[in-house]
Amino acid sequence: MAGDGPPQGFRQLAERPRFDGRVFKVRTVAFADPEGHEFERDVVRHPGAVSVVPSHGDGTVTLVRQLRVAVGTTVLEAPAGTCDVDGEDPESTARRELEEEAGLRAGRVERLGAVYNSPGYTDQRTIVYLASDVSPCATSPSGVEERWMSTERVALDDVERLVAEGRLLDATTIVGLLLARRALDARACREPGQACREPGPSGQTGP
Repeated sequence: MAGDGPPQGFRQLAERPRFDGRVFKVRTVAFADPEGHEFERDVVRHPGAVSVVPSHGDGTVTLVRQLRVAVGTTVLEAPAGTCDVDGEDPESTARRELEEEAGLRAGRVERLGAVYNSPGYTDQRTIVYLASDVSPCATSPSGVEERWMSTERVALDDVERLVAEGRLLDATTIVGLLLARRALDARACREPGQACREPGPSGQTGP
């Protein structure tokens, strides 16, 4: 993948453990720059995650709201989860997390892309999916936060406004919603009798 690996002239010298947690690990990584100067950075090693945007076919999607202890408040997000089940492929993880968190079963799941969540300090990489042909199913909360999780329906055309108003703050979710809107618009263009929507100046789409 483009961008993977050290830039030309940089060399990784060593990596030593600092902390091993249930989900992630902290390591101190030593590098040398192109002139040979050595430097160290603390890095969070993460097994990776998935985020899934469930579309209802009417321009709306379901998001979940849950407490995030790190920021001390609830955050509106796409259903998501860590790739921490041995042998489970990412699409299966996305389907499972959608059912467990949002109570929705997907008839179709499409990979939209992948993002580094915060490459300044962690190697966490999240794969983003679009789920469609969804139907209700039982939830299966895991952990205290998910027991108190709630769901909300939002319109894809409202993404920019929700971000500007500070109601949508999770970066991976924002990326996922924009990619989902783009994919759904492209899908509509391929369907006979459907009007094609082209991106507007601000990313909004219109006939």
